[in-house]
Amino acid sequence: MTTSGTAAPQEAAEPPVSAGYRYYVLAIMVFVYMLNFVDRQIIGILAAPLKQEFQLSDSQFGLLGGIAFASVYSTLAIPLAWLADRSSRVWIMTGALTVWSGFTALCGIAGSFGQLFLFRMGVGVGEAGGVAPAYSLIADYFPPNQRARAMAAFAFGIPLGTAGGTLIGGLLAAQYGWRTAFIVVGVIGVLVAPILRLTVRDPKRGGADAAAAKPASSAAAVVAPASVLLADDGLGRKVALAAFGVAGGMALLAGLSLAGIGAANPLIPAFGAGLFAVIGVSLLIARRTGSVIMRKKSFWLLALGAASSSVCGYGVAGWLPLFFMRSFDLTLAQVSWYYAGIALIGGLFGIWMGGSVADKLARRSKGAYPLVPAVAFLISAPCFILAMNSPWLIGLLPGGGSPALALTVAFLIFLIPTGLNLAWLGPVTAAVQHLAPAPMRSTASAIFLLINNLLGLAVGFFYFGWMSDLLRPTFGEESLRWAIYTGMGFYLLSSVLLFGASRTLKKDWVD
Repeated sequence: MTTSGTAAPQEAAEPPVSAGYRYYVLAIMVFVYMLNFVDRQIIGILAAPLKQEFQLSDSQFGLLGGIAFASVYSTLAIPLAWLADRSSRVWIMTGALTVWSGFTALCGIAGSFGQLFLFRMGVGVGEAGGVAPAYSLIADYFPPNQRARAMAAFAFGIPLGTAGGTLIGGLLAAQYGWRTAFIVVGVIGVLVAPILRLTVRDPKRGGADAAAAKPASSAAAVVAPASVLLADDGLGRKVALAAFGVAGGMALLAGLSLAGIGAANPLIPAFGAGLFAVIGVSLLIARRTGSVIMRKKSFWLLALGAASSSVCGYGVAGWLPLFFMRSFDLTLAQVSWYYAGIALIGGLFGIWMGGSVADKLARRSKGAYPLVPAVAFLISAPCFILAMNSPWLIGLLPGGGSPALALTVAFLIFLIPTGLNLAWLGPVTAAVQHLAPAPMRSTASAIFLLINNLLGLAVGFFYFGWMSDLLRPTFGEESLRWAIYTGMGFYLLSSVLLFGASRTLKKDWVD
């Protein structure tokens, strides 16, 4: 078979992929994703010492965990994913792992809130290249009927990383200080990067789809993506120009504030201008992929549904350690073990069940992919509230109960929403892979992640801190509890959006 361009050498040298190697690659992807979340979520367990060191309010700490990281993580993911669709995905992931791990280590030497903010932005720069290429790699190693389970297994990195970052970071901080915690976990990632590069091959794009397709449809499966890549209905360009327009307006506000007109702090509109400019550049680069997926209702329903759930998912994960210290009177070391257990057990079970159930139900209807997490979120909200009120719950028992019993009951109930909270990852990310042809999957994933993380991670982490400060005059030390209560409404919104996606996904599906 003769091919054109640079694909021929790769196809000629492409060795057959054994089942054992396929699962080895998946294991490496899971481990790298785990390190991704260790470095991303470690800041949650370090909330108390960081707030004390730099005298931060809950809102300021929310900026560190949210906007500082998510702004660059979300926006730079698109140009890096665009590059991954055209070059070595393994090289990009290797560089990304080195960068985010290095900046995590640098967080340990920060001497001020401003330095820590910048180093957290650096972590986001690195992690921007770590997820979308991995989605694409996994999609090319696993056939469509196994893809949701493979994506769910990849998502194991989230509970593993959250639990690992909580446990390792918390215990190191309790024993040696928060600076040591940052440095140790950062160095681990730098050491793992060469292993990723030397042992993982970049497979043929769309190979798993072609192998699963019938011979009669194989030609269409190969030709269609090329024609789509040449198509551009202008939607991506329009969205990009809109982002540039917002950036220009914010830049004008920054200039006026520097001249003493308008906002007192010019850094706020200046930061916003830079952020929207990067979004504009990213969407301009991704306009062809955007023109394919952004005109599909399913994409917006999936992206906004996932983002709404992520407001709670990221926000609760980041703030629960501090909640346990404030409302359950646990020490830093105790919270490290307690919350790590919740994140690990509940997260692993929820992710695997979400992917497995969705794969089975999707044999009858593609709408099962968003339907499974939609139901899960309806159950999550009341379970979170019930778990947070375990002292009241055991107080209903004859003779009441002890604080130890309250902690045990809370632990068991928290496992339910923690698992259900992550049930969307396998099904929804697998569905997004099927909204675009194989050559566009990295970029399509990055656009999805842009929306999910800008709204979910940036807003979620900050929202709970801001709301906690807002409610502090009324509820005092319990203000964080009430802030989390208000955030449960995002789960209900997510369910509505994902129910909608279950009705449109079949029409928008690309095999």
